[in-house]
Amino acid sequence: MKILDRYILITFLRTFFSVFIIFMFIFILQGVWLYIAELAGKDLDITVTAKFILYYMPKLIPLVVPLTVLLSSIMVFGNFAENYEFAAMKSTGISLQRAMRSLSVFIVALGIATFFFANNVIPWGEYNFYNLRRNIAKVKPALAIAEGQFNEIGNINIKVEEKSGDRGQFLKGVVIHKKNNTRTGNYTVIVAEEGELKSSIDSNILQLELSNGNYYEEIVNKDSRQNVNQPHVKSYFDNYTFNVDLELLNTEDLDEKNHSDRYNMYNVTQLNDVIDTLKNKKTDDYFNLSKTLNNRSTFSSLNTNIDTTKTDSIYNGKDILELYNISQKVQIINLAINSSNSTRQILDSNKRSLEQKDIRLNKHIIVFHDKFVLALACIILFFVGAPLGALIRKGGLGLPMVIAIVLFLTYHFFGIFAKNSAEKGSFSPVIGAWLSTAVMLPLSIYLTTRATNDKGVFQFDFIIVPLKRLFSSKNKFQLSESDTKTYNYYKRYSIEELIEIIKKQEEFDLDKKPKEIALHNLLDRKISLEGLKSEGLEIPDKLIKARVLLRDYKDYSKTSLVSYVVGIILLVLHLIFKNNKLPEIAESALSLSIIAFIFFVIYVIVDVFKYSKFYKIIDLKGKQNNPLILILTLPLYPLKYIILRNKISQDFYLSCLQNIK
Repeated sequence: MKILDRYILITFLRTFFSVFIIFMFIFILQGVWLYIAELAGKDLDITVTAKFILYYMPKLIPLVVPLTVLLSSIMVFGNFAENYEFAAMKSTGISLQRAMRSLSVFIVALGIATFFFANNVIPWGEYNFYNLRRNIAKVKPALAIAEGQFNEIGNINIKVEEKSGDRGQFLKGVVIHKKNNTRTGNYTVIVAEEGELKSSIDSNILQLELSNGNYYEEIVNKDSRQNVNQPHVKSYFDNYTFNVDLELLNTEDLDEKNHSDRYNMYNVTQLNDVIDTLKNKKTDDYFNLSKTLNNRSTFSSLNTNIDTTKTDSIYNGKDILELYNISQKVQIINLAINSSNSTRQILDSNKRSLEQKDIRLNKHIIVFHDKFVLALACIILFFVGAPLGALIRKGGLGLPMVIAIVLFLTYHFFGIFAKNSAEKGSFSPVIGAWLSTAVMLPLSIYLTTRATNDKGVFQFDFIIVPLKRLFSSKNKFQLSESDTKTYNYYKRYSIEELIEIIKKQEEFDLDKKPKEIALHNLLDRKISLEGLKSEGLEIPDKLIKARVLLRDYKDYSKTSLVSYVVGIILLVLHLIFKNNKLPEIAESALSLSIIAFIFFVIYVIVDVFKYSKFYKIIDLKGKQNNPLILILTLPLYPLKYIILRNKISQDFYLSCLQNIK
């Protein structure tokens, strides 16, 4: 390895591992804070806490490693460019691609390593972390009940709206789903207004005393036709004591690992097998559903006990019901309606079941592709960060940190959005897994090309230059090179000397250009017209009046702009508060917005009056406002404000140059 390659690689590795440790430490602290409710008050020893952190660390790698690669590459190449090391390399004929060669090999090796890590270590961490969390939650079940979500304790799933008491033993808004050992599903539901957890140190029974509630149990018959009417048992109770056996829970082995069937606990081979199994089950489910629906749609399924073998010589093949009498017709129609209703219920229940199975299948597919995405993301983000650092020419943790976080948040946002949508079946889970990386790929190619050709990150001159010409102040002449020299030369003159130049040019009818440049110089010194008049120049009264109108127009137009902006902001706040169900605040914001717009209209009318009067005084009546155009451009008032403000200032300036003698 050459000295240059070794220097670049060592510099990058030093930065990479430093940033990696910092980010890993930050994300671990965030994770501990996230799960603090599961750890606090459980009397856990240091070994269990260390295992908790150790098992949690692998799941951070898909976040930490890509962000570390991005920030490190921006920092390192930004430092090289800022310290002119790239300039020295290029002077010796070393291109950017040549400088990135050793790092490219390292990044490819890192990508391969992250794939094997995601394929082997992350499933191991997820497996141990999930089981450890479940075991910790069983140590003290009372503390395992979190507000606003279902919590599994023994053979029940419990949800509470609010907890109180020194040990969180008093509960409000209790909902319990009781498990059944003989069948899966939530067939028993207990709902109570209040509850209290009671247990003692020596007891293996957790008592849950409920008050003012209802008990529901769905009865499932072996004959599916008996389940059409959905039979169930319902009862009301004032007090109800529910016992949970904690003998096994309180002696829980924190190292026990009983759950290994989650999608993020599999490697690529296992995921591939599970995906094939789920696809086959999905096909079987659709086949069984179609078979069931087909069997229920036949005439024989009505079980009418009506003789269907008879024929009628007058039957014309149009309405088969005409073969039967009135009572038989009613019987057939009622049976058909009941059959269609039960079929619809079957479709609804199967729809929910199939949707959940599709989500489960999509999650497995996304996790399968995520293992490959992580490897490729490290490579692509390197080719985003390295050329970007060379282009911005800034090292350290300032600007590179900001840029890296913005880019990574964009990358992460696309990933989260795509995966959540793909899980629900909005589009293919393969696209959901690869979308964020696919978005960054064109950016990496673009930045690498720009950095190779020594061009800026973006070139918007074709947009910026016309905008500068449109919005820049036009109260100055566009002077030629020779006139600019004269103008700069006149800057050394005193006010009296400049006035003398103007008078001589008028008296002897000489070239008007020096006079205009001298007057131009005087006006740029912010000297009032009255001051110039007292110095002996001939200033028409209409210019003084026009200057007053110009000042009034600028003041009123600025007030109009402020009223317009305040009205828009209040209108947006009205919509936000309305969408967040805050009607009182929304109505107040709307009322204030209307008041602001009323002031805006009033001041716009005053603006128009001052504007028209100004151009009437300086004898430019053709530039007055058209009422129709004025009304149509009101929604774009900020843009119109900038344009007219520059235009009226320039016209006043030109009028001064033409009329001052």
